[in-house]
Amino acid sequence: MRHELRHVRAFLKVAALESFTRAAAELHVSQSALTVQVKQLEEELGVLLFDRNKRGVTITGAGRDLLGPLQRLVLDAEAIIGYAHDISAVRTGNIAIAALPSIAADLLPRAMRAFLRVQPEVRITVHDVVADRVCELVASRAVDLGLGTASRQDRDIRGSALYEDHLAAFVPTAHPLAKHKELSLKELSECELILPNRESSVRRMAEGAIARLRIRAAIRHETNFMPTALAMVRRGLGVAILPESAGDEISGEIVRVPIRKPALSRQICVLQRADRALSPAAERFVQALRNEVSTRPKPQ
Repeated sequence: MRHELRHVRAFLKVAALESFTRAAAELHVSQSALTVQVKQLEEELGVLLFDRNKRGVTITGAGRDLLGPLQRLVLDAEAIIGYAHDISAVRTGNIAIAALPSIAADLLPRAMRAFLRVQPEVRITVHDVVADRVCELVASRAVDLGLGTASRQDRDIRGSALYEDHLAAFVPTAHPLAKHKELSLKELSECELILPNRESSVRRMAEGAIARLRIRAAIRHETNFMPTALAMVRRGLGVAILPESAGDEISGEIVRVPIRKPALSRQICVLQRADRALSPAAERFVQALRNEVSTRPKPQ
């Protein structure tokens, strides 16, 4: 692009000054080099741009007709190059992210705040959806990246580990289990449980562990979002099994107790199309996520 623009700029400068000599001096090139550039542009366009004679140089009718379009071409090209530089330097851009609700409610806003403090012109769009939907949006290219659990069956998606997400029990303060330092699924199975809906990876993980232990559990309530589940716990409607990060939203009415028998965890990954590179802005945002994970205090 720069090669072609140099030829067009040479033509525009000669047209403005009506002199190869003065144009060459202003462009800081030799007159012979400038002449070659204009001649190559004439050959490319298939028209004569200047009439040359002993008295000087005069633009032709074809050259005059092309003057406006070529001026706009240079302005548009310079705008494109400038915009590309802004994208490369993360001064502008758009990032679309699909994230599990637990991440969208905690880690993601933290990383966004840190990132936008440095790159305020970048626009970030968030889709908070269940695990399967995260993968679907990444696979269909509807988003730039996903934050969720990787699937070994989907070879179109590449996952990069971000952190280990542990599940915990959220118990009303007045509940007998609130005094325990840790709980087993067997103990929890004796309570009325509150779990995310069946499309959630947390629900599948909990039900899978309950089935392997061959215990019976009463799943009393289910909901799509963690704040709703915690509100149910707060009102004494049961005990919730949720990601431990949900504890950032609890008040003194709820106690978070680790589940240790067995410990339940899932690997949270940054998901992207295997055949698609992240934009500079998206790459910088992933680094902001990793920085936030490394500095986030561990749940007590």
